[in-house]
Amino acid sequence: MLDALTEIETSGLAELGATSDADALEAWRIAYLGTKGRLRAVMPMMKDVPKDQKGAVGKRLNEVKSKLESAFEAKQSGSAGKGPDGPAIDMTEPGVIDTHAVGRRHILSRVREELVEVFARMGFGVAQGPELEDDEHNFVKLNIPADHPARDPIDNFYVDDPATTAVPRMLRSQTSTVQIRTLEDAVAKGWGPPVKVVSPGRVYRPDTVDATHSFMFHQIEGLHIDRGVSMADLKTTLFQFARAYFGDDAEVRLRPSFFPFTEPSAEFDMKIALRPGDEPAWIELGGCGMVDPNVLKACGLDPDEWSGFAFGFGIERLAMGKYAIPDIRMLFENDVRFLTQV
Repeated sequence: MLDALTEIETSGLAELGATSDADALEAWRIAYLGTKGRLRAVMPMMKDVPKDQKGAVGKRLNEVKSKLESAFEAKQSGSAGKGPDGPAIDMTEPGVIDTHAVGRRHILSRVREELVEVFARMGFGVAQGPELEDDEHNFVKLNIPADHPARDPIDNFYVDDPATTAVPRMLRSQTSTVQIRTLEDAVAKGWGPPVKVVSPGRVYRPDTVDATHSFMFHQIEGLHIDRGVSMADLKTTLFQFARAYFGDDAEVRLRPSFFPFTEPSAEFDMKIALRPGDEPAWIELGGCGMVDPNVLKACGLDPDEWSGFAFGFGIERLAMGKYAIPDIRMLFENDVRFLTQV
């Protein structure tokens, strides 16, 4: 390894001295100091160096690295102000005005990251799951019975015929499927519970498109499983989220409801004005509740030992509430005039 380091140092300095323009200098940097460069390529050889020699070899490696970096910086400073052909650039000349509009991330991508960041501050990790799901994870293990209206083929995007396939595949209709997969993985691999995650992602339902509905939209599911988790923990989490994301004056409420996979269940509402000047009105942000014992059993957990809560919000609805967007279709029309406003 010492011989290899010496050869890299000698050839590197020689080749650096022969560079004549910025392109050649950058090519040298990549070849010797880049993540796939010659210096990085010899680092794995350290594992074969005898233990009593590792200190000396490591010192030599650092010396070669420092020498090449210093030589590169000196060469780079000497080349500053010169273009490909060598003439000096007059830095006092006015710049050329770029008439092209500067791009930015889509509002839904930004809101998704904002939501994940808020929940991360409350200790939630991030979990992902497939968009092409099966009936078992989308319905069965979520305690949704076979005769439930939500399972009707007309209300779902099935890939397989549910009348002829034992476990038909479908485009997931809710991110609650990630809740099941996360708990299954935690039990099978022994890393949990406790489990505390959010799972943002796309979901699909054959809804008629209007101002508040779309056949493809985004949800963020939250799940917290541990010993002694209660409805009070759920309420505290949701209220803290609303005030962290919408401001201290956010007016929110919980209304009793019913979902097959939570018991008790509730709707989470907030007063929102979707248009400037409008009076704020109560708008449903999503559903929530304590995870039903049958869901815990389906994932291999003892409901007498573990408890938890889950919640699910529509990301579009949160974006509309925060940025006063009156129509969900505006988020998907790609009108540059709208996208540059939010």
